[in-house]
Amino acid sequence: MNKDNIHIFCMKWGTLYDATYVNRLYSMVKRNLSLPFTMVCFTDDDKGIDDDIKCFPIPEVKINSNLPERMWKKLTTLKEDLYGLQGTALFLDLDVVIVDNIDCFFEDDNAFMIIKDYNKQWRITGNSSVYRFEIGKHGYVYDYFVENFDTIRKEHRNEQEYLSWAVHEKGLLNYWPTEWCPSYKYDCVSRIPFAFWKTPEIPEGAKIIIFHGEINPHKAIKGGRGKWYRYVRPAKWVADYWK
Repeated sequence: MNKDNIHIFCMKWGTLYDATYVNRLYSMVKRNLSLPFTMVCFTDDDKGIDDDIKCFPIPEVKINSNLPERMWKKLTTLKEDLYGLQGTALFLDLDVVIVDNIDCFFEDDNAFMIIKDYNKQWRITGNSSVYRFEIGKHGYVYDYFVENFDTIRKEHRNEQEYLSWAVHEKGLLNYWPTEWCPSYKYDCVSRIPFAFWKTPEIPEGAKIIIFHGEINPHKAIKGGRGKWYRYVRPAKWVADYWK
């Protein structure tokens, strides 16, 4: 792994998350990564994004179909030629919250690292909120996707399921230690009925907290109940890290 040329990748498109999320992610990385790095955002709108963040258009996905919203765009980060970028890339979703030093994400020599998905642990599927790879070394993931999109869409529900399968087929799939990337939904929030009076906590060993489903950092800070999730108490500590 190339520690001398580290990139932090993120991706923003549409209106779900604005530039604030990109800038906060950059700020969290700066506070929690002691290694030199370059922040890169692939986006369809760079308005408001910090000038220190390198922005590139999201690469066009060349398929003869309207791309359904299953995060397929993230696969473009695996292209063999990605704006001439070289080195090691750690991809982070915009809505993660970094709570501790992340140097450890660059200390192994595995070719590809990803979170082990939180449900159905017997599957190979990873959660692509955090994955690391050598830029340009996994072009087979993107190329096969473009060539076989109709088949892939039938066999895999989303981008992270296909990504995990494609890398696993090459014998290169590895997972982060479980405690590094806990789920806010599953690991920070207590089960009912305890969730009614117990504030969500940071699990021991956590580095990057993952928000998936309906709860995002904004909602975690406020607490309450959503359409698709049970009641959670406000977690004011999220605001202390997510800034």
